[in-house]
Amino acid sequence: MPAVALAVTDGMLHYELSVAVEVFGSDLTHTVDPWYDFALCGNGPVRVGRFRLEPDHGLDHLARADTVIVPGWADPDREPPADLVEAVRAAHAAGARVASLCTGAFVLGAAGLLDGRRATTHWAHTRELARRHPLATVDPDVLYVDNGDVLTSAGKAAAMDLCLHLVRLDHGSANANRIARRLVVPPHRDGGQAQFIATPLPEPGNHPLADLLPWVLERLDQPLTVEDLARRARMSSRHLGRHFTHLTGTTPLKWLHTQRIRHAQQLLETTNATVDTIAAATGMGTATTLRRHFHRAVGVPPDTYRRTFGSSRSLRDGGRERR
Repeated sequence: MPAVALAVTDGMLHYELSVAVEVFGSDLTHTVDPWYDFALCGNGPVRVGRFRLEPDHGLDHLARADTVIVPGWADPDREPPADLVEAVRAAHAAGARVASLCTGAFVLGAAGLLDGRRATTHWAHTRELARRHPLATVDPDVLYVDNGDVLTSAGKAAAMDLCLHLVRLDHGSANANRIARRLVVPPHRDGGQAQFIATPLPEPGNHPLADLLPWVLERLDQPLTVEDLARRARMSSRHLGRHFTHLTGTTPLKWLHTQRIRHAQQLLETTNATVDTIAAATGMGTATTLRRHFHRAVGVPPDTYRRTFGSSRSLRDGGRERR
């Protein structure tokens, strides 16, 4: 019977913690026998949101588990508790498979388990995770990353994706699908968290691109070049690139491409326009080009995205969109 230990301490996110308890801590022997030997581990009573938990064991028990789950950490701007970090590090050294849910990745990072590995976390915190742990390769687009002995998931619902993935590894796809049906969730979701990411524009203000960015957004249907943007901003292309990197963290062309994709998402969500029409409106040219770039950036094709996020209006005719 595989042993799963859930590492808990004050300040963890109750949703991710509850997902792990529901999947690994429920009695599912009627579906898979043997199921998991589950333990809640923490050094004393733990406050999680408005709830108080009484762990079964101390954090030192993590080292006895086959799999250690670290739920989301509510305040990733703070360093996680040293006793939690040390216990997770010791468990991995003892041979445990360690998985983090959402911002629990910051605990794994503090334990040194992300160095030299791919990792992810909630998209809103991927930059901070990458900044704090430069030896890790942080992927902001995926739902989860499996390195074998170290696994990380993106935010919220992706915690369920990773938990079901662990069940699939331990008990096979058929049993993971049965558990997913019991929980009324998909056994596997297409795409990554890129489809959920909101990419805000820089705040309006007194900066060199304040007039340029709105001008560009009104002309996404046009074949703009870096030279066009530089000419509009009345600066050299090199100077423009420096301002873009400082303000947006990316190059002018990458920023422009991202805005085209985001505009396509908005049109798929709110209109019944065909993919051909949206391709023209976003400067992608053809439906084939839009589909290729959209799938690469968002992780799913445009029609799948529309079915997931579209309003009643966009779904009414969009489900029968012309190819």
